[in-house]
Amino acid sequence: MIEAIFGNKTAAQVMLYLFHYGEAYANGLARDMEITLSQVQKQLDKFEAAGILVSKKMGTVRIYSFNPKLGVTKKIRELIQVFYDSIPLAQREEMFHERRRPRRKGKPVIKKEK
Repeated sequence: MIEAIFGNKTAAQVMLYLFHYGEAYANGLARDMEITLSQVQKQLDKFEAAGILVSKKMGTVRIYSFNPKLGVTKKIRELIQVFYDSIPLAQREEMFHERRRPRRKGKPVIKKEK
């Protein structure tokens, strides 16, 4: 049903991903959701042109997030929350298993021991 609201499956996945993480960059989103980079970029550009998303450049990477200045963004996030909450926890953990975002310059790499 969320696909019908946002127009297609890729758009819905992009919005769920952004809702879950708060921000994303195209290549990481494409890798995590197993979607082609061109499809992801097309959707991000579409949402940014509509004013729903904003982007900022961090080094060579463009980071996208919801537009806090757009009044309707809060309602869109509430709508996404309904669909997000309806996804079973196991499926949600599979969809959003690991965050991939650019590492801050100078941040040490710490490996977690299992």
